[in-house]
Amino acid sequence: MKDETMGQEDAAQDAEACAEALESLDRISLDEIAFDDSGVDVQDEPEAEAQSDDQDADDVEPAEDEADHEDTESEADDQPGSDTGEETVLLDSLPAEDSLTRELPGLGSAPAVDETIAMGDIPLPSVPSAHEAEVRHRKMSPKRRNLMVAGVVAVALVAGGAGYAAWNGYQQEQAAAVAANAHTMMSVQIGVHAAGLDCSTGSKIPVQVSGQDADGSSVSETLYVDEHGRGIKLLPGDYTLSIAASPIAADGTIYTVPTTKTQVTVKSDGQDLSAQATFKLKVPSADTVTDDQIDAAAKYAEEGGASSAAAAKVLQQAATARRDAAVNAVSAQKAQASRDADARHKATDLYQLDIPVEWYGKVATWQNGSTLCIYLGDDANTPLMTLVAVRDGETFTPDEGDTVLGTVSLGNGYTVYASGPVYPYVVPQTINGRTQNPVSTYPMDTAIELVELTTGNRYTYSQIKNDLVGKDGNADAATKLETDYLAQILMPSIKAQD
Repeated sequence: MKDETMGQEDAAQDAEACAEALESLDRISLDEIAFDDSGVDVQDEPEAEAQSDDQDADDVEPAEDEADHEDTESEADDQPGSDTGEETVLLDSLPAEDSLTRELPGLGSAPAVDETIAMGDIPLPSVPSAHEAEVRHRKMSPKRRNLMVAGVVAVALVAGGAGYAAWNGYQQEQAAAVAANAHTMMSVQIGVHAAGLDCSTGSKIPVQVSGQDADGSSVSETLYVDEHGRGIKLLPGDYTLSIAASPIAADGTIYTVPTTKTQVTVKSDGQDLSAQATFKLKVPSADTVTDDQIDAAAKYAEEGGASSAAAAKVLQQAATARRDAAVNAVSAQKAQASRDADARHKATDLYQLDIPVEWYGKVATWQNGSTLCIYLGDDANTPLMTLVAVRDGETFTPDEGDTVLGTVSLGNGYTVYASGPVYPYVVPQTINGRTQNPVSTYPMDTAIELVELTTGNRYTYSQIKNDLVGKDGNADAATKLETDYLAQILMPSIKAQD
C-alpha cells in the first residue's frame, strides 16, 4: 500500500510538472543559470616566492594547516555547485554600480589599473563528469527533476505534433489531387486497323463503352475514334470496349465489325491502351455487304461519326452504290461463267464431259456418234486427243502415231478411251529434225502451245526438250508428263450420259 501511495504521488507530481513546464517554457530566467568558476586566482609572484622561502618556517605548524585544509574540503563538499571550493559568482548578483575593476594588491598609491574582464575571458560552465552528474541528480529536488522531464516531453510533443501536422497536410493534398483526377476527363488511345480508312473524308469508328467510373457511377455511351484510335475521353474507372458498327470510307467501303470485347482501366490523361484494346476491321467482298450493315454504319455516322447528317447521307449513298456495283459485277461474271460452262460442256450419245478451263478458247471439237475429237484452234488436222466409247470386252487400237492417254469406265457397259500424240515427245524430235515417226512438222509457236496445253503449262518447251525428255527422246518420260496432267483436268469430267 505504501508503494502504491508513493506511485500515485509520483504520478500526480509528474502531471503537475508537465502542466507547469508547458506554462513556463518561455519564462526561464537567467538567475537559474549558474556558472562554475573553476579558474585559479591570480597570485603575485613575490608572494609565491615568499611562500617558497618560508616553507621551512611553516613546517612547524603542519597540524594546523592540515586541519584548515580538511575544513576547506568539508566546506567544498557542502557546495554542490563547485568541486574546487571556489565561490560561485552569479552575474546578476553584482551591484549595479560596481565596476569589473579592482586595485591590484601591492601597488600602494599607484593609480588604479582598469582590469576590465572581457566577455571572452569569462570561464564558461564546465561539462560535468558522469560522477558529478549523478551527484547533482541525487541532490536535485523531485519537483525540479519532474519539471525538466516535463520540459523534454513537451518539446517532443511539440515536435511530434508539427511532424504529424506536416504529414497530415501532405495526405490531404494527395487525397485532394486524387479526388480532382477522379472528376477530370482523361484522353485515351486504343488500337484500330481499318485498311483504306481516312476519317477526315469518311466517318469515324463508333466504340461502345460500358462500365463504372471512379465515383461508382455506371457508364454506357458511344464514343468515336479516328483511324489512329484517338478520340475517347473518360473519367478514371473500369470499362468494357467494343466496336458498335462499321465506319464508312469515302469510297463507300463497309468493314466487317469484330465481335471481341476488351476490358480496360483508365488511370491517367493521354493513356495508351492499344496494348490491351486493339480492334481489326477487315474489308469483306463488296457484293456480300447487306443493307442492314450499311444502315447501321449510316446511323452511327449521322449520330457523331460524320461531320454532319448531310455528310453521313453522302457516305451511305457511296456505300450502297459500291455494294450494288459489286453485286452486278459478280452477277455478270456468273452469267459469263455459265455461258462458258455451256460452251465447254460436250455430250455424245453415250457420255458427256467438260473441256478444261485451261483449254477453253484455245481448242475446238467435232463429234460423230460416240466419238469426240478435241483439236488445236481451227486446225482440225492437229488433234490434241480423240475420245472413243468401246463396249466392255472389246479391244481398242489407237491410230498410227497415237498413244492411249487414259481410260474411264462409264459403268453402263462402255469404257471411254482417250488417245493422241505424245506432244512432249513428238515435238522435240520434229524441231530437232528427227524423222522417226513424226506426225508432222510444226512452227515453233505451234510446237510450244501444243506442249503447254498437254502439260498444263507446268513446264516450258525448253525444259521438256533439254531437261525432261532430251533431244534423243524419252517416250516414257514424255508420256507420263501428259497422262498425269490429263488425269487431273479432263478424265474426271467424263460421265455416262443421263
